[in-house]
Amino acid sequence: MSEKNPAKAVVDKIAGVVRGDPAEGPEEGVPGKPGSVSPQLVEPTAPVEPLPPKADQSGPESVSPTGQPTGADQARRAQSGAYLTTAQGVRLADTDHSLKAGPRGPVLLQDHHLREKLMHFDHERIPERVVHARGAAAHGVFQSYGTAESVTKAAFLARDVETPVFVRFSTVLGSRGSADTVRDTRGFATKFYTEEGVYDLVGNNIPVFFIQDAIKFPDVIHAGKPHPDREIPQAQSAHDTFWDFVSLHTEATHHTLWNMSDRGIPRSYRMMEGFGVHTFRLVNAEGLTTLVKFHWKPKLGVHSLVWEEAQILAGVDPDFHRRDLFDAIEAGAFPQWELGIQAFPDTADQTFEGIDLLDPTKIVPEELAPVQPVGLLTLNANPSNFFAEVEQVAFHTGHLVPGIDATDDPLLAGRNFSYLDTQLTRLGGPNFPQIPINRTHAPVNDMLRDGFHQAAVHRGVAPYKPNSLDGGCPFFAGADSGAFIDVPVEVPSGRKVREAPASFGDHFSQPRLFWLSMTPPEREHIIAAYTFELGKCYEQAVKERNLAVLANIDGELCAQVAAGLGLPAPAPTEPLADVSPSPALSQIGRTWPVDGRVVGIVTDPAGDVSGVREVREAVLDAGMVPLVVAPAGGVLSTSGDPITVQRTFATARSVEFDALVFVGVPGAGADAYGARDAKAADPRPAPSDPRVLALLTEGYRHGKALVGWGDAGALFEAVGISVDEPGVILADAAPGLPRLMELLSAHRVWERFPAAT
Repeated sequence: MSEKNPAKAVVDKIAGVVRGDPAEGPEEGVPGKPGSVSPQLVEPTAPVEPLPPKADQSGPESVSPTGQPTGADQARRAQSGAYLTTAQGVRLADTDHSLKAGPRGPVLLQDHHLREKLMHFDHERIPERVVHARGAAAHGVFQSYGTAESVTKAAFLARDVETPVFVRFSTVLGSRGSADTVRDTRGFATKFYTEEGVYDLVGNNIPVFFIQDAIKFPDVIHAGKPHPDREIPQAQSAHDTFWDFVSLHTEATHHTLWNMSDRGIPRSYRMMEGFGVHTFRLVNAEGLTTLVKFHWKPKLGVHSLVWEEAQILAGVDPDFHRRDLFDAIEAGAFPQWELGIQAFPDTADQTFEGIDLLDPTKIVPEELAPVQPVGLLTLNANPSNFFAEVEQVAFHTGHLVPGIDATDDPLLAGRNFSYLDTQLTRLGGPNFPQIPINRTHAPVNDMLRDGFHQAAVHRGVAPYKPNSLDGGCPFFAGADSGAFIDVPVEVPSGRKVREAPASFGDHFSQPRLFWLSMTPPEREHIIAAYTFELGKCYEQAVKERNLAVLANIDGELCAQVAAGLGLPAPAPTEPLADVSPSPALSQIGRTWPVDGRVVGIVTDPAGDVSGVREVREAVLDAGMVPLVVAPAGGVLSTSGDPITVQRTFATARSVEFDALVFVGVPGAGADAYGARDAKAADPRPAPSDPRVLALLTEGYRHGKALVGWGDAGALFEAVGISVDEPGVILADAAPGLPRLMELLSAHRVWERFPAAT
């Protein structure tokens, strides 16, 4: 089986086994399986050492608090020994009962184990991030192409250099317990463990930001967070305070429009673009400088959910994005992105084609400055401990390496100041860089001493410069020995003012560029998003003020949203900008690899088992993931290659599949009645289980490819789907996959989303 596709043996396991299936027995490599060894039915009593992690898991590399490679196995940082102990290593005989004066007597103050256990439990949570609290992350490697060597001396961007990385994806507004699929901006933060020190590229999935100056950051976040009086709504911007702010602070218009587009609800972290947002300054070996913007381009393309999918998933699988990331890595379908740069001359005015490069609310269209690939990021290992790695990782825009420098972007300047303050509270003091996930892989001799959670044991007596008592060590480095040298840029002189440059005052031309670059279905989604979000606001003035903002972007956009709100459309207050569309901003119109796409095969034990086996094999060979959906769990057939059922009619929803295949007319499940499952409570006569018809109709509404064979045409007929509809494939026997893969490469059957005429 695995000869055709080296990763197939692993991919097979994501699709082929249900945990605890007695007919199959335990198998390795099943995504979501909690341990590396299958548990036995009764509680084990024979002492054994701690089990190893799963094959897909890794932890931070073994370096000391001062960046020295230790060569130690990662297991040396994990728990050890077969016996339960105190934090001091004292073995314990019992952890279920407090020490009492008799079985019914009072608990004794001398119970040191009770005290230690409760003390640690009471303090095992740290403050969650104010923003980007909800996240998921993975380990990986960055392979440089060397194509950036002409513009930067950064060692990790030299040819064929491999650099370990840790990447965290996140939502901005929600708490740690919020849902993955809310409409929001996503974080895309990458920590490069380079030989010259840690470099953090702290980006988003939207290339612009709501504000131009960091002094406004508390305002935009306070406006976007839940209302302080009721702490609702959670993890969304569909409320008065957000729309009050962005309608009064119109520099937010461009980011808001991106957020209301399909970019605000990604299909997957694996299919999400990333941007450095700001303009940075690169320095090459000769000291020449270039201004750049960073881009992460996903190899699978940029794709999104439709709004109904996002809403359903927030209820049935609020962990959808992190599950998708972790499962893909465990299955061997490693997510990949190319890092690219847009390069601009470092001119005195720091503009390009009339666009102010220091304004973080502006983009430079790729048609004016193409994105040049400089390296490949591959995520290939999941965390071994979510708290130790994902929660404790600390990013900072000021973590720079020689060859990469900041610019005078006022938002970037404030971020460089703010991130360190954040870590002091969250991570308990100034020594957060010594937490394993944050440790640099370069030698550290910083003369910083003591403080909470100091893990290094420093030597010497002279943590100051100059000194002679420690032999003068540490010494200053020069540019020839890898020192970070701030670029001696000329800065303007004049009065100290609290002002913005005049070029920052254009708030509408780029939102109009984005709108005009969208295809008709994407425009319809933007209209629907604005109508939904503003429809959730209570204050009439907030709705009217936002319509006035939309009028300065496009008359049709404003008119359609106004109609949905039952309000008149205002006239623009500024002339509409004359801009050229940028096709690169649209997510529609290209084709992409289908790696890791999920295909649901809906059948029952009486169906065409050999055909199911054939299609399942073909899906696996194509690098995709087949999930078999049937009335009940277990296996469809025990003869030949067993076909295990991964989803039942009760547990499956169309939103987790990229395509659906229907094998004949599956019979109804034994639980197909309303008291057991409300989704089955449909009084209309139907040829199959009502939940099968729901899968079909939902998949159709969401633009999924739909395939059927045998008598499956009766299902399509029952819900009114014609065989001539776009993206519908019906055959007499199990069909081949070329047509299905062609449909999947476009992400959706976009012909099913006609725009209004």
